[in-house]
Amino acid sequence: MLPFLQLVFALAVIIVAAKLGGYLSQRLRQPTVAGKVLMGLILGPSLLNLLQWPMFTDPHLGETISHLAELGVLLLMFIAGLELHLSDLTSSGKVAVLAGALGFVLTMGLGVALAMAFSFAPRQALFFGLLLAPTSIGISAQTLMELRMLRSRVGVCLLGAAAIDDSLAVFGVSLFLALRLSGSAEGLASGSLVLLRMVLYMVVASALGIWLLPRLSRFVERLPVSQGVFAFAFVTMLVYAWAAEVLGGMAAIIGAFMAGIFLAQSPIKKRIQTEFVPLVYGIFVPIFFINVGLSADIRQLAAASLGLLAVMCIAVILSKLIGAGVAGHIGGLRARESLQLGIGMMPRGEVTLIVATVGITEGLIGVEAYSVAVGIVVVTVLLTPLLLRRTFVRATAPILPTRES
Repeated sequence: MLPFLQLVFALAVIIVAAKLGGYLSQRLRQPTVAGKVLMGLILGPSLLNLLQWPMFTDPHLGETISHLAELGVLLLMFIAGLELHLSDLTSSGKVAVLAGALGFVLTMGLGVALAMAFSFAPRQALFFGLLLAPTSIGISAQTLMELRMLRSRVGVCLLGAAAIDDSLAVFGVSLFLALRLSGSAEGLASGSLVLLRMVLYMVVASALGIWLLPRLSRFVERLPVSQGVFAFAFVTMLVYAWAAEVLGGMAAIIGAFMAGIFLAQSPIKKRIQTEFVPLVYGIFVPIFFINVGLSADIRQLAAASLGLLAVMCIAVILSKLIGAGVAGHIGGLRARESLQLGIGMMPRGEVTLIVATVGITEGLIGVEAYSVAVGIVVVTVLLTPLLLRRTFVRATAPILPTRES
């Protein structure tokens, strides 16, 4: 079978499995995210090992699906950005910064200490702490959208905090690699350059987003071009995501999120949402959630690794709960809202897996540590939607007023 036809059949299986998992979860009154990830685990190397079936001979099939999944999380964060307003994020700035920073520092510190207690070398322990720190905002954002709580006070704080958390993680890994590959002075200079790139990207991207994109969107809307608005929004998201990682040294998902926020201020916001939502939720987001399971192989976890996995899962959960809880209390959130914020910061996902892959490629961690990282991703991805749903359905979070832009 031709490689393209292999991809066609694999995508058909993946999308059907995602929809089935989501449907069964909904019937059980659980978040659809959990069902989709579980279906990914069933299809992945942990059980059915879909991509190793005899009909799939293309060695690049898994990589292609991973790329589509990465595009899916970019689109998910773009849609999340479209749901918000700049005033929402600015009003949550204090809580977001504190929650992101405290969650990052506590998780990293606890991860390093526990890794050293499990006989990791200091350098390995430091890298392991870094890979545990970043939050997977895609999981929580999807759950909050299902609960219609993305624009709640907690939802807005969570998105801002996750962006801070991921930026700190990317900066920390960049600095770690720079110090490892060069002397201390050169490494610190390289780290300072990364920080400068991040700041410059945020300033330039914000200036263009606030001043240029609304004017450009009105111009594009008047052009006699087929699906011009859709193409304009899609290209804007891609350019912002690309620039965030290549020029700004940040995670691409932050760029996609920013593109959504700025286009939410434009007069074509409603049209973008109408045209994007069927494509995003019908195709790309299911691929993203299934791919989380496809990337995990629970069988790689040896008996000796289970203790490390259990301890690290408890550590990453408690560190985010405590960090966000303290930040929420300082920022004026109620106790339940602080708990919801902490739960929303719990999941690990795409950034953790990318950092873990860098670690095993560079020889910074071994197979055991990589397997534990994947196990933490699976546990937190499955646990977070369930806990978020439970805490939100028992209380009504204050919703920020919806405004037309």
